[in-house]
Formats: sequence, structure tokens, C-alpha cells
Amino acid sequence: MRMTAETLKYAGVMLAAGIGIPILAALNAQLGARLGSPVAAGTVLFVVAFAGAATVLMLTGGPGPLRALPGQPAHLFGAGLFVAFYVLSITWVAPRFGVGNAVFFVLLGQLVSAAIIDHFGLFGAIVKPFSPTRGAGIGLMALGVLLTQRA
Repeated sequence: MRMTAETLKYAGVMLAAGIGIPILAALNAQLGARLGSPVAAGTVLFVVAFAGAATVLMLTGGPGPLRALPGQPAHLFGAGLFVAFYVLSITWVAPRFGVGNAVFFVLLGQLVSAAIIDHFGLFGAIVKPFSPTRGAGIGLMALGVLLTQRA
């Protein structure tokens, strides 16, 4: 991958998103513990997330694109179920298993899933065939994440 200004911008955005995942997990786990319900904390998270996303939608052109929703394939809405599963599971697991351990397994799952999606070009992704070099890189990343969790 060539490091252009555009790729650096994308990398920076995704780095910020990655930084946010453990923070999200820790904050929502604490809210779930204080409320006595990980599901209630997840619900609050989605209400706040919806308000944030709706605000950005309104600031960047309005709700016009939502008119195309009825014509979209039903399976594309499954993404919402995946994010709900992630939020509810991390909110429930993190206080019992540790934020670092929970995120470790999330990252491991992301590495494997991303390699499969890229290899087969699933869901319209750009095809990036799995190679021994890519496998070694994923293995090293997994090992690195594992090492950060060792006592």
C-alpha cells in the first residue's frame, strides 16, 4: 500500500475508531454495571449513537438518501444486528473478562473475518487474495495482540 495523503487520512480515521473501541467497551461496561443491566446500557448507547448519527446526517446533506432504503436488499440491514451483538456482548463480557481480553478476541475475530471477506470479495469488498505473506502478517498481528494481554 502506497502512503498517500488520502491513505494517511483513512488510516488516521480508522486508528481513531480503533482507539474508541476499548473506550466504548469500558464506558458501556461501567454504565451496565451501574444500571445493573448490560442490555439497558446497550439501549442507552444506541439512543446516543442514533442522535449522533442523525445529527451528522442532517449536517452533511439531510435525510434525502434515506428515501432509497425501501429498495435495498434485506440482508444489508443485518449490519445493525452485528453492531447490536457487539455492543451487548462487550458490555456484558468486559466487566467479567477484562476489557483487554474482550478486545483481544474481538481483534482476532476481525483479523480472520476481514481476511475471508477480502479473499472472496464478499459483500462487494475489493478482492485481496489470501497469501502466505498475508497469513504471516495476520499471524504476527494476532501474536502481538496476544503478547499485549500476557501478564
